[in-house]
Amino acid sequence: MTSPYIIHLLTLVGFTRIHSEIITVSEVSVKTGDSISIPCLYEDRYTKHVKYLCKGSSFQSCKIVVRTDRGNGRSGRFSIYDDTNQRIFSVSICDLTDKDSDYWCAVKRIFTDVEQRFRLSVSTGMSSLYVDQQEITAFEGGSVTVVCHYKYPEATEWCRLGGTCVREQTGLIDRTPVTINTSVPNVFSVTMTELRTESSGWYLCVKEGLQIPVHITVHELTSTTTTISPNTARTLSTTHQHSSLVTSTEPHMAHATNTTIATAGGESLQDEHKSSTKVTILTTTLVLQLLVLPAAFFGWRTLRHNKTKPEGSDVTVESQAGSDPEEHYSTVVHNQHVAAQKKQDHKKEESVIYSTVVINDSVQQMAEPTDGSVIYSTVHKQK
Repeated sequence: MTSPYIIHLLTLVGFTRIHSEIITVSEVSVKTGDSISIPCLYEDRYTKHVKYLCKGSSFQSCKIVVRTDRGNGRSGRFSIYDDTNQRIFSVSICDLTDKDSDYWCAVKRIFTDVEQRFRLSVSTGMSSLYVDQQEITAFEGGSVTVVCHYKYPEATEWCRLGGTCVREQTGLIDRTPVTINTSVPNVFSVTMTELRTESSGWYLCVKEGLQIPVHITVHELTSTTTTISPNTARTLSTTHQHSSLVTSTEPHMAHATNTTIATAGGESLQDEHKSSTKVTILTTTLVLQLLVLPAAFFGWRTLRHNKTKPEGSDVTVESQAGSDPEEHYSTVVHNQHVAAQKKQDHKKEESVIYSTVVINDSVQQMAEPTDGSVIYSTVHKQK
């Protein structure tokens, strides 16, 4: 019976050469018109050397299509980037065609260059093994989920380029917990938790002789300092929620949710409270104006109506007897300044009062009142 360790060793040989100076994938399934990035891990002694990508079935006759020391690492459909910290240079190829087949990752040396071959299996239909996103961003202390889609047979392992692999339901890669879920048909879901900055790097989803590389970048957490009040200062750490990927048919991205108390411009909570108080005062003033103005207008209309209401007239009649028994006279006074009568008095018809003074021998002259009242008098003399 074959030992599990021997099986793992054979799988490892499938995508790299043991003790090779360059480690990369062996074969990648891709779709026509798509793009692909391939990582190539090299030894420490080649950090300052020129790296390049060569195309052809034989390394001796292959053609260099892009290199790190020319054209800013770009040439047509090809680009190359050297990460000297992780000792990995990655090559990218766009607009894949059926002519994209055999390539070589290579490092220049004085006498003989160092190389490693990888093969692209280009098809017009769905790839045998693919991921929705090759570049994923996460945050320290958080988690990330990668979904590998495959055709039969199923994917079997999750590996770090040049490192260890996990093929069981749970495991560790460089002290990072890994959980694999295969409950969904044709889906190989990998979740990595408790991420550290050291977790950044290239990983491989493996299905027999095929691999699909995925690059994960883990960012450090940052902190923000803010002042609560003039007398009390506190340092509040910005809290980052872990980033995660949701399984779907769309490209997956890692989103970080940040919760901070200080604003980006450094404004304090006290300033925000003052602004809130000003808004409250302004709102209250507007509401009071809306209530007081209609009430004042209604009162003014009522007062004006009362002032313009016509005043009623009042007529006073006084009758007196003179020294002569046969002599009588009356005084009619029309007052100009009299209060308005009640509403029911307006319904009554105004009456006219006439006064007749009968004098035998003479007519007595009536004196005009001093208050400006109007006197009406009619005198008749008997014959």
